[in-house]
Amino acid sequence: MSDSVELRPARGRLGVLLPGLGAVATTFVAGVCLARRGLAEPVGSLTQLGRLHLRSGSARAPLLRDALPLASMADLVFGAWDIFPDNAYEAALHARVLREEHLQPVREELEGLVPMAGAFRPEYVRRLAGAHVKAGSKAELVEALRHDIRAFRRARGCDRLVAVWCGSTERATPRSAAHESVDAFEAALRRDDPSVTNAQLYGWALLSEGVPVANGAPNPMLDFPAAAALAEERGVPWAGKDFKTGQTLVKTALAPALRARLLGVRGWFSTNILGNRDGEVLDDPASFQAKEATKIGV
Repeated sequence: MSDSVELRPARGRLGVLLPGLGAVATTFVAGVCLARRGLAEPVGSLTQLGRLHLRSGSARAPLLRDALPLASMADLVFGAWDIFPDNAYEAALHARVLREEHLQPVREELEGLVPMAGAFRPEYVRRLAGAHVKAGSKAELVEALRHDIRAFRRARGCDRLVAVWCGSTERATPRSAAHESVDAFEAALRRDDPSVTNAQLYGWALLSEGVPVANGAPNPMLDFPAAAALAEERGVPWAGKDFKTGQTLVKTALAPALRARLLGVRGWFSTNILGNRDGEVLDDPASFQAKEATKIGV
Protein backbone atom coordinates (compact mmCIF):
# COMPACT_ATOMS: atom_id res chain seq x y z
CA MET A 1 0.00 0.00 0.00
CA SER A 2 1.36 3.41 -0.94
CA ASP A 3 1.59 6.16 1.68
CA SER A 4 1.50 8.89 -0.97
CA VAL A 5 -1.30 11.45 -0.95
CA GLU A 6 -2.61 13.02 -4.12
CA LEU A 7 -2.77 16.80 -3.89
CA ARG A 8 -5.31 18.07 -6.36
CA PRO A 9 -4.87 21.50 -7.97
CA ALA A 10 -6.70 24.38 -6.32
CA ARG A 11 -9.07 25.48 -9.07
CA GLY A 12 -11.74 28.15 -9.06
CA ARG A 13 -12.85 30.64 -6.46
CA LEU A 14 -12.28 30.03 -2.76
CA GLY A 15 -14.89 31.69 -0.56
CA VAL A 16 -13.62 32.78 2.86
CA LEU A 17 -16.45 33.21 5.36
CA LEU A 18 -15.72 35.34 8.42
CA PRO A 19 -18.07 35.23 11.41
CA GLY A 20 -17.21 38.63 12.86
CA LEU A 21 -16.23 41.67 10.77
CA GLY A 22 -14.20 43.61 13.32
CA ALA A 23 -10.56 44.59 13.72
CA VAL A 24 -9.04 41.19 12.90
CA ALA A 25 -11.26 40.40 9.91
CA THR A 26 -11.04 43.84 8.29
CA THR A 27 -7.26 43.97 8.70
CA PHE A 28 -7.01 40.54 7.08
CA VAL A 29 -9.31 41.45 4.17
CA ALA A 30 -7.68 44.84 3.57
CA GLY A 31 -4.24 43.24 3.67
CA VAL A 32 -5.22 40.68 1.03
CA CYS A 33 -6.78 43.37 -1.16
CA LEU A 34 -3.67 45.55 -0.94
CA ALA A 35 -1.26 42.66 -1.48
CA ARG A 36 -2.96 41.34 -4.58
CA ARG A 37 -2.81 44.83 -6.10
CA GLY A 38 0.89 44.97 -5.36
CA LEU A 39 0.40 47.81 -2.86
CA ALA A 40 1.66 45.89 0.19
CA GLU A 41 3.68 42.83 1.12
CA PRO A 42 1.75 39.87 2.56
CA VAL A 43 3.62 40.12 5.86
CA GLY A 44 2.59 37.40 8.29
CA SER A 45 1.23 35.06 5.62
CA LEU A 46 2.60 31.53 5.87
CA THR A 47 1.21 30.58 2.46
CA GLN A 48 2.74 33.58 0.68
CA LEU A 49 6.08 34.00 2.44
CA GLY A 50 6.69 30.64 4.15
CA ARG A 51 9.09 28.12 2.66
CA LEU A 52 9.02 24.33 2.50
CA HIS A 53 12.26 23.07 4.02
CA LEU A 54 13.16 19.79 2.37
CA ARG A 55 15.23 16.95 3.78
CA SER A 56 18.48 17.72 5.58
CA GLY A 57 21.29 18.74 3.26
CA SER A 58 19.03 19.99 0.49
CA ALA A 59 19.75 23.48 -0.76
CA ARG A 60 16.17 23.89 -1.96
CA ALA A 61 13.58 25.68 0.15
CA PRO A 62 10.77 26.60 -2.25
CA LEU A 63 7.98 28.94 -1.29
CA LEU A 64 4.93 27.07 -0.04
CA ARG A 65 2.79 28.78 -2.66
CA ASP A 66 5.03 27.34 -5.38
CA ALA A 67 5.44 23.87 -3.92
CA LEU A 68 1.83 23.16 -2.93
CA PRO A 69 -1.44 23.52 -4.86
CA LEU A 70 -2.77 26.38 -2.77
CA ALA A 71 -5.39 28.92 -3.81
CA SER A 72 -3.87 32.20 -4.95
CA MET A 73 -4.86 35.48 -3.33
CA ALA A 74 -6.54 36.43 -6.62
CA ASP A 75 -9.00 33.56 -6.13
CA LEU A 76 -10.17 34.61 -2.65
CA VAL A 77 -13.72 35.91 -2.23
CA PHE A 78 -14.84 37.20 1.16
CA GLY A 79 -18.12 36.99 3.02
CA ALA A 80 -18.94 37.82 6.63
CA TRP A 81 -21.51 37.97 9.40
CA ASP A 82 -21.67 40.62 12.08
CA ILE A 83 -24.08 42.04 14.64
CA PHE A 84 -23.33 45.56 13.34
CA PRO A 85 -24.33 46.52 9.77
CA ASP A 86 -21.11 48.42 8.93
CA ASN A 87 -19.37 47.35 5.73
CA ALA A 88 -15.71 46.34 5.91
CA TYR A 89 -14.45 49.85 5.17
CA GLU A 90 -16.59 51.41 7.90
CA ALA A 91 -15.67 48.64 10.35
CA ALA A 92 -11.96 49.10 9.60
CA LEU A 93 -12.20 52.83 10.26
CA HIS A 94 -13.87 52.09 13.60
CA ALA A 95 -11.20 49.53 14.54
CA ARG A 96 -8.36 51.99 13.78
CA VAL A 97 -5.78 49.26 13.22
CA LEU A 98 -5.10 50.50 9.68
CA ARG A 99 -5.07 54.21 8.90
CA GLU A 100 -7.29 55.74 6.25
CA GLU A 101 -4.41 56.14 3.77
CA HIS A 102 -4.01 52.35 3.87
CA LEU A 103 -7.71 51.77 3.28
CA GLN A 104 -8.40 54.31 0.54
CA PRO A 105 -6.74 52.35 -2.33
CA VAL A 106 -9.06 49.39 -1.65
CA ARG A 107 -12.03 51.31 -0.31
CA GLU A 108 -14.40 50.16 -3.05
CA GLU A 109 -13.61 46.49 -2.41
CA LEU A 110 -14.04 46.91 1.34
CA GLU A 111 -17.33 48.77 0.94
CA GLY A 112 -18.56 45.85 -1.14
CA LEU A 113 -18.15 43.49 1.81
CA VAL A 114 -21.40 44.00 3.72
CA PRO A 115 -21.99 41.54 6.57
CA MET A 116 -24.95 39.22 6.79
CA ALA A 117 -26.97 39.54 10.00
CA GLY A 118 -25.34 37.69 12.87
CA ALA A 119 -26.63 34.80 14.95
CA PHE A 120 -26.28 36.32 18.40
CA ARG A 121 -27.54 35.94 21.93
CA PRO A 122 -26.20 38.75 24.19
CA GLU A 123 -25.82 36.57 27.30
CA TYR A 124 -22.60 35.08 25.87
CA VAL A 125 -20.98 38.47 25.04
CA ARG A 126 -22.50 40.83 27.57
CA ARG A 127 -20.54 43.96 26.63
CA LEU A 128 -21.85 44.13 23.05
CA ALA A 129 -25.34 45.06 21.89
CA GLY A 130 -25.86 44.89 18.14
CA ALA A 131 -29.13 45.28 16.24
CA HIS A 132 -28.02 43.53 13.02
CA VAL A 133 -29.06 40.10 14.23
CA LYS A 134 -31.23 37.17 13.19
CA ALA A 135 -34.34 36.19 15.12
CA GLY A 136 -35.50 32.73 16.07
CA SER A 137 -34.66 29.70 18.18
CA LYS A 138 -31.16 28.28 18.14
CA ALA A 139 -32.25 25.56 15.73
CA GLU A 140 -33.74 28.24 13.46
CA LEU A 141 -30.55 30.30 13.70
CA VAL A 142 -28.46 27.34 12.54
CA GLU A 143 -30.80 26.83 9.58
CA ALA A 144 -30.59 30.54 8.74
CA LEU A 145 -26.79 30.38 8.80
CA ARG A 146 -26.83 27.32 6.54
CA HIS A 147 -29.06 29.22 4.12
CA ASP A 148 -26.57 32.13 4.17
CA ILE A 149 -23.70 29.78 3.35
CA ARG A 150 -25.50 28.24 0.38
CA ALA A 151 -26.67 31.63 -0.90
CA PHE A 152 -23.17 33.12 -0.64
CA ARG A 153 -21.66 30.19 -2.50
CA ARG A 154 -24.15 30.54 -5.36
CA ALA A 155 -24.05 34.33 -5.56
CA ARG A 156 -20.26 34.55 -5.63
CA GLY A 157 -19.66 31.51 -7.81
CA CYS A 158 -17.40 29.77 -5.29
CA ASP A 159 -16.02 26.32 -5.97
CA ARG A 160 -14.94 25.80 -2.35
CA LEU A 161 -15.50 27.45 1.01
CA VAL A 162 -13.55 27.82 4.24
CA ALA A 163 -14.40 29.78 7.38
CA VAL A 164 -12.34 31.58 10.03
CA TRP A 165 -13.98 32.65 13.29
CA CYS A 166 -13.08 36.32 13.87
CA GLY A 167 -15.79 37.10 16.40
CA SER A 168 -15.56 38.08 20.04
CA THR A 169 -14.38 36.05 22.98
CA GLU A 170 -17.41 34.59 24.71
CA ARG A 171 -17.90 34.12 28.42
CA ALA A 172 -16.79 30.77 29.79
CA THR A 173 -19.64 28.28 29.32
CA PRO A 174 -19.20 24.75 30.70
CA ARG A 175 -19.70 21.74 28.45
CA SER A 176 -22.89 19.82 29.17
CA ALA A 177 -24.62 16.60 28.15
CA ALA A 178 -25.83 18.51 25.09
CA HIS A 179 -22.30 18.38 23.67
CA GLU A 180 -21.76 14.64 23.94
CA SER A 181 -23.38 13.41 20.70
CA VAL A 182 -24.83 14.69 17.43
CA ASP A 183 -28.37 13.73 18.47
CA ALA A 184 -27.97 15.39 21.87
CA PHE A 185 -26.70 18.61 20.30
CA GLU A 186 -29.50 18.71 17.73
CA ALA A 187 -32.03 18.25 20.54
CA ALA A 188 -30.33 21.02 22.53
CA LEU A 189 -30.70 23.38 19.58
CA ARG A 190 -34.42 22.67 19.43
CA ARG A 191 -34.94 23.41 23.11
CA ASP A 192 -32.70 26.52 23.16
CA ASP A 193 -30.27 24.94 25.61
CA PRO A 194 -28.24 27.71 27.34
CA SER A 195 -25.03 25.66 27.12
CA VAL A 196 -25.02 26.10 23.32
CA THR A 197 -23.14 29.34 22.58
CA ASN A 198 -23.16 31.73 19.63
CA ALA A 199 -19.89 30.37 18.24
CA GLN A 200 -21.24 26.82 18.38
CA LEU A 201 -24.19 27.85 16.22
CA TYR A 202 -21.79 28.95 13.49
CA GLY A 203 -19.56 25.93 13.95
CA TRP A 204 -22.49 23.52 13.64
CA ALA A 205 -23.89 25.28 10.56
CA LEU A 206 -20.50 25.34 8.82
CA LEU A 207 -19.72 21.69 9.52
CA SER A 208 -23.23 20.73 8.41
CA GLU A 209 -22.56 22.48 5.08
CA GLY A 210 -19.17 20.79 4.70
CA VAL A 211 -17.14 23.96 5.27
CA PRO A 212 -13.71 23.62 6.97
CA VAL A 213 -13.41 25.89 10.00
CA ALA A 214 -10.51 27.57 11.83
CA ASN A 215 -11.42 29.01 15.24
CA GLY A 216 -9.62 32.27 16.06
CA ALA A 217 -10.95 32.73 19.60
CA PRO A 218 -10.78 30.80 22.89
CA ASN A 219 -14.47 29.90 22.52
CA PRO A 220 -15.28 26.16 22.61
CA MET A 221 -16.63 26.51 19.08
CA LEU A 222 -16.00 22.94 17.96
CA ASP A 223 -13.86 21.22 20.56
CA PHE A 224 -16.56 18.94 21.98
CA PRO A 225 -17.53 15.35 21.11
CA ALA A 226 -20.67 16.12 19.09
CA ALA A 227 -18.80 18.48 16.76
CA ALA A 228 -15.93 16.03 16.37
CA ALA A 229 -18.43 13.31 15.43
CA LEU A 230 -20.20 15.57 12.91
CA ALA A 231 -16.87 16.64 11.38
CA GLU A 232 -15.80 13.02 10.98
CA GLU A 233 -19.18 12.04 9.54
CA ARG A 234 -19.00 14.85 6.95
CA GLY A 235 -15.25 14.55 6.35
CA VAL A 236 -14.65 18.20 7.27
CA PRO A 237 -11.39 19.43 8.89
CA TRP A 238 -11.40 21.98 11.68
CA ALA A 239 -8.73 23.55 13.88
CA GLY A 240 -7.92 26.40 16.19
CA LYS A 241 -8.20 27.77 19.71
CA ASP A 242 -7.25 31.45 19.40
CA PHE A 243 -5.24 33.43 16.85
CA LYS A 244 -2.48 34.26 19.35
CA THR A 245 -1.35 37.18 17.23
CA GLY A 246 -0.58 39.80 19.87
CA GLN A 247 0.19 39.67 23.56
CA THR A 248 -1.08 36.08 23.67
CA LEU A 249 1.64 35.06 21.20
CA VAL A 250 4.29 36.84 23.26
CA LYS A 251 3.15 35.14 26.44
CA THR A 252 2.98 31.66 24.95
CA ALA A 253 6.46 32.13 23.46
CA LEU A 254 8.11 33.58 26.56
CA ALA A 255 6.49 31.46 29.25
CA PRO A 256 8.16 28.15 28.22
CA ALA A 257 11.51 29.94 27.95
CA LEU A 258 11.19 31.32 31.47
CA ARG A 259 10.15 27.94 32.81
CA ALA A 260 13.04 26.17 31.06
CA ARG A 261 15.46 28.49 32.88
CA LEU A 262 13.57 28.00 36.16
CA LEU A 263 12.85 31.73 36.34
CA GLY A 264 9.81 32.22 38.51
CA VAL A 265 7.12 34.71 37.46
CA ARG A 266 4.78 35.94 40.17
CA GLY A 267 2.45 37.87 37.87
CA TRP A 268 1.92 39.12 34.35
CA PHE A 269 0.31 42.40 33.40
CA SER A 270 -0.77 43.39 29.91
CA THR A 271 -3.11 45.87 28.27
CA ASN A 272 -5.28 45.73 25.17
CA ILE A 273 -4.19 48.76 23.15
CA LEU A 274 -6.14 48.40 19.90
CA GLY A 275 -9.04 50.48 21.17
CA ASN A 276 -11.63 48.31 19.43
CA ARG A 277 -14.48 46.11 20.64
CA ASP A 278 -12.13 43.37 21.82
CA GLY A 279 -11.22 45.51 24.80
CA GLU A 280 -14.87 46.13 25.59
CA VAL A 281 -15.67 42.41 25.47
CA LEU A 282 -12.74 41.44 27.70
CA ASP A 283 -13.86 44.00 30.27
CA ASP A 284 -16.44 41.37 31.25
CA PRO A 285 -14.71 39.13 33.84
CA ALA A 286 -16.38 36.00 32.42
CA SER A 287 -14.94 36.65 28.93
CA PHE A 288 -11.56 37.58 30.38
CA GLN A 289 -11.40 34.28 32.29
CA ALA A 290 -12.06 32.36 29.08
CA LYS A 291 -9.25 34.24 27.33
CA GLU A 292 -6.78 33.71 30.16
CA ALA A 293 -7.58 29.98 30.31
CA THR A 294 -6.55 29.68 26.65
CA LYS A 295 -3.28 31.52 27.23
CA ILE A 296 -2.16 28.95 29.81
CA GLY A 297 -3.37 26.03 27.74
CA VAL A 298 -6.49 25.01 29.65
